[in-house]
Order: sequence, then C-alpha cells, then structure tokens
Amino acid sequence: MRQLSPTGQQAIDDIARRHGISADAAMSMLDAVVRGNGGMAQFSHPEFGGSGQWMRGGMTMVSDMFNNQLRSRVDALCFELANLVASQPDLLRSGSFQSQSQNGQEQFSGSGTSHTGGGNSASLFVPPPPDWWGPTLRWPDSTGSQNGIRYANFAQARRLAIEANGVVTIYDTLDHQIGGFSQQQSYGGSLSFNSQYGLIDVASLPVVSVNGMEPVAAPPYQPTPAPYQAPAAAAQGSGNAQDIFATIERLAELRAKGVLDEAEFQAKKTELLGRL
Repeated sequence: MRQLSPTGQQAIDDIARRHGISADAAMSMLDAVVRGNGGMAQFSHPEFGGSGQWMRGGMTMVSDMFNNQLRSRVDALCFELANLVASQPDLLRSGSFQSQSQNGQEQFSGSGTSHTGGGNSASLFVPPPPDWWGPTLRWPDSTGSQNGIRYANFAQARRLAIEANGVVTIYDTLDHQIGGFSQQQSYGGSLSFNSQYGLIDVASLPVVSVNGMEPVAAPPYQPTPAPYQAPAAAAQGSGNAQDIFATIERLAELRAKGVLDEAEFQAKKTELLGRL
C-alpha cells in the first residue's frame, strides 16, 4: 500500500482508537477495503479472529462465526473505512494483472476499471510520482516492460502507451480488444498484441501523441509540375532563323532571274517569316 500522508496517519490512528484496535489492524483492513473497491474486503488479521470477508450492505463473515460482537465491530470498521476512501479522488480501482515470459517473449494480460470518488477531504496518501505515460491517462489495465521498452494499455480510454529510448508514444487502439502483448527477443524488437483480429503490429495503430505533442501531419501530396519545354522551332534557336533567311535570299535570286514573280516571292517570304 502507498505511504500514508500525515493527515492519513492521523485519520487511521483516530479510527483505531474509536474501534479499540491497533493502527496495524486498521491499516490492514484499509488495504483490504481499497483492494475491494470500497464495496467489499477480504481480510486476515489476528485482531479480527483471522480471515474473513465483508460486503457493504450485505454479509460480514469472521472465522468465529458465532461471535456476533466481533462481526459487528468488523462491519462498523469496514463501513467507516469505506466512507473514508470513497472521499479520496482516484484512489479506488480494481483489476487483475498477469504476466508471463515464453520463448524470449514477454506477454501481459489483464482487465480492470477505475473509479473516482467524490469529496474534497485531504489525501490519505503521499501523492505518487508522475506516471511515465503522462497526466491524461489513469489506471492502466495492463503494463509490462522488456528490452528497454515498456508499455501500458488503457482499455476504457482505447489508448496504448509505449516508451522506447525515452520517447513516449500514445496510440489509438481503435476497436481492438487487447488480450496480451508480445515482443521479439532483441533490444528494440517490434511489439505486437493479440486482439479479436489476431496478432497485430503496434506500428499499424494511429499515433495520438509523441512526448505529449500531436504528430505533425504530412502535407498533402502535390505533383511536381513538368519543366517548361520550348517549342521545337524555338528550341532550335538561331539555327532555324539562319536557314530561313538563306532560303529567302535564294528566292530573291530566283525572282531576279524571272523564275518567280513578285506575288509568288512575297507569299513564300511571308510563309517563311511566319516560322520564326
């Protein structure tokens, strides 16, 4: 259990005195109530006669089943502790986490829910250090790490956090119901997960953020315009112009010799000059 704050320690000491038990017994029952999400507790402590179970608004069982006085004390204690933790924001949660390693791969699976209690009372516990996945996500359903990579799955938020080489990437898990993760046996090996669609590569998921920043979208594709090509006549440049002027000079000689009349010469000249 997390370390009690001074306010939390004072509250537990007061509860222990009121119920005539030790602070250790009160702490043990507090841990059981928190693990039971404030609605139930499975406990085991000598001051409560050994193991037993409590459920809000339901039954209270102790090992000495005919000891009604003990059963009433346990019920009153658990009820007060349940009300206390219900006032703590982000304290109550439930879930089960399992991990296993096979053939060089590490697999994790689990499920859980999170609840936020009401109230504005001072915190019972010393605030935990910031989560490596950032402040926008709380209470992962499953976590794991191997070969320099760690990951956390948030089923309700449909988010998957991956940290590799100091870079935290948050992915959108879409409609995948993640049942476990696997990683290739190498540093920085690719990470995959099992869902209702089979084995899925994490890299195929949409990226939500990188180190808390939205990914920069690639600009829309714009084809590069083809370079301008001059018309064939212009591309040939002055070479064609020289040929045209030479042709006009020969036509002028034919006109002078009477081979062409003036009209024919002018028509041909106009045609050649139009090619420039």
